Amino acid sequence: MITLYHHPFCPHSRFVRLVLGEMGIEPRLVEERAWDRRREFLLIAPEGATPVMIDDHAPSLSGAAVIAEYLDETRGLGLGERRLMPDDPLARAETRRLTHWFNVKFFNEASQWLVREKINKRFMSSAQGGGGPDMDAVRAARANLRYHLRYIGYLISARNWLAGDRLTYADLAAAAHLSCIDYLGDAQWDENETAKTWYARMKSRPAFRPLLAERLPGMTPSVAYADLDF
Repeated sequence: MITLYHHPFCPHSRFVRLVLGEMGIEPRLVEERAWDRRREFLLIAPEGATPVMIDDHAPSLSGAAVIAEYLDETRGLGLGERRLMPDDPLARAETRRLTHWFNVKFFNEASQWLVREKINKRFMSSAQGGGGPDMDAVRAARANLRYHLRYIGYLISARNWLAGDRLTYADLAAAAHLSCIDYLGDAQWDENETAKTWYARMKSRPAFRPLLAERLPGMTPSVAYADLDF
């Protein structure tokens, strides 16, 4: 049994959940608000951030990249053609490059700010940094998002999937971050039809269904969020 400490709208947690879903693994989910700095959580995750995964055969693993590599090394070969890391070294390098792009660059420039300012701060105390959103940060994140959507469109215009001919971690990372932004209604889908078509393929996958079913208390999703034909 795998246990995943996550937050429903943590993009990195969503990435790991998509990976597990594509691998056919249903984890035990434990919701964690990392900003609460809960002592029991910090004992297994000194970094104090989600996601954290505990496998029956391993100690706690922190961070999306570490968890993804571990899952590929322990379960990847058994997936055959559905493996989320290619066999070819150059294709693996491209998959890692783009997974890092979305989990680090995209996060730092767009999804982190939109999720923090419009979601997390609603549930934080004033001492934790909660309160109303910083609209300057929101506007900057929206502007950065346009650039990333253009990049997705550029990649998909020449490939079947973001990193090549097959679904990889890169697609799951990008889709995980975009799913949080899409919930908020901040994704400018009308500006890049190619990126929109790729995302429609992603959220039509069975692994995406649990994410599309989630709702935030007091905050309804955008009209397009759960619509597969948006």
